[in-house]
Amino acid sequence: MMDWIERMNGAMSYIEENLAAEIDFKTAAAIACCSVYHFQRMFSFITEIPLSEYIRRRRLTLAAADLQNNDIKIINLALKYGYDSPVSFTRAFQKMHGITPSLARATGARLKAYPRLSFHISLRGDKEMNYKIIEKDGFEVVGKSMRVSTVNEAQLKIIPRFWDKAERDGTVGTLADIAANGADGQTNRKLLGICTDFSDNNEFSYVIAVENTAKGEYAGFEVFHIPPADWGIFEATGPMPEAIQELFKRIYTEFFPAGGYERAEGPDLEIYYEGDMASPDYRSEIWIPVVKRALSGIKG
Repeated sequence: MMDWIERMNGAMSYIEENLAAEIDFKTAAAIACCSVYHFQRMFSFITEIPLSEYIRRRRLTLAAADLQNNDIKIINLALKYGYDSPVSFTRAFQKMHGITPSLARATGARLKAYPRLSFHISLRGDKEMNYKIIEKDGFEVVGKSMRVSTVNEAQLKIIPRFWDKAERDGTVGTLADIAANGADGQTNRKLLGICTDFSDNNEFSYVIAVENTAKGEYAGFEVFHIPPADWGIFEATGPMPEAIQELFKRIYTEFFPAGGYERAEGPDLEIYYEGDMASPDYRSEIWIPVVKRALSGIKG
């Protein structure tokens, strides 16, 4: 766990040292030993705010201190903290502090300060997490996909709407039929939600799919290949989408920091079994590719 804490704090130090310069998310993620997407995701799960919002608040906190401690021009201050114009800077500053930058220079002006974050060890034992690790060969799925933005946690709203649309337009029903006619005689309505093709521009692809055991081609659907991996399989119980969203958060804030595994490259899989998805007893799973953590805590 100490290695994980050190990595995250190293990434935070890099961000802090570059608040008045360009912050390269790839560099921050590399320090944390993960992809940009998963660094941003882990950060937002732990802190409950997006990384971009944290950076915005820290920059505006430092900007307020600059205004009260020197005679820097507002246009120069805007450029210093990454704003294209004094207008956009003033708008952001007023949104956070409640007053304009000009008024913030006055003695006694009431301003807000957002402190630098650091990560510490905090062990929770109030709720067990059921999981297992399995090795599985690569397999094929068939389904429909869409690109999803993670800006301001947009995926938490976009993905449930995607599922609603897939239910209404018959996509889910057709996929259930494909699964029922599988080569292995499968009749279970087991649907997959797949997060894949992560990019450094705050986007990934989300796929609603089923296993393509019959290796068929179906008009209007895409075929995707899931690579072989060691999978961490985590159980969720509760209504959708809240139960699956909460489980993702617990995996990134409890399992990875404290466990003997790190996230490997590859997609995240959500497994939805037959049943009433609104029921408090509904069962689902999250599959995440994992690799055993090196004893040194440093990935080669």
